[in-house]
Amino acid sequence: MDVILLERVAKLGQMGEVVSVKDGYARNFLLPQGKALRANEVNKARFEAEKAQLEARNLESRKEAEKLAAELDGQQFIVIRSASDAGALYGSVTPRDAAEAATAGGFSVDKKQVALTRPIKDLGLHEVHVNLHPEVVATIVMNVARSQEEAELQATGKTIQEVAAEEEAANEFEIAELFDDIGSAASEDEALRGATAEEAPQDPIED
Repeated sequence: MDVILLERVAKLGQMGEVVSVKDGYARNFLLPQGKALRANEVNKARFEAEKAQLEARNLESRKEAEKLAAELDGQQFIVIRSASDAGALYGSVTPRDAAEAATAGGFSVDKKQVALTRPIKDLGLHEVHVNLHPEVVATIVMNVARSQEEAELQATGKTIQEVAAEEEAANEFEIAELFDDIGSAASEDEALRGATAEEAPQDPIED
């Protein structure tokens, strides 16, 4: 189906362009969302008549989106989830979760604006794109952790695996130190017993 774009659509074209798309994509998304019109003579004339108004509206909405993007871009939001010791989530973080976290943080974000390149299924810091306008995209970071404390630790740049490795190394070091202390104590006892034996008076030898 040929359609006239009423706004920029990623990977498709700019406002005013006539493009060919699959019928289902047009009927289920572009037309009902008001992003395009069927490309016929009537709609072409309609677009030309409303072009100035559409461009003005687009410019205004883009300015608002750019203002929000300036505040939103780079923000980090915490999402608490259950996960295995290896860091795999029991489930996944969805666009709805990201939108709700951003909204709870004081930003108006709809789940339809959140674009995940792949499902978030692991603990850690994950970049997420938010489409605020066809021409304006902000990038936020989802800090997915099992607790607030863990999230704060991840925010410093450490991964759960690194923390676990550090804890394991610390435990091994403590065990090694304990064995060293035990060994040192045993050596001191042995030396003390040897010194005591040397200092003890010997019985005179009788003829």
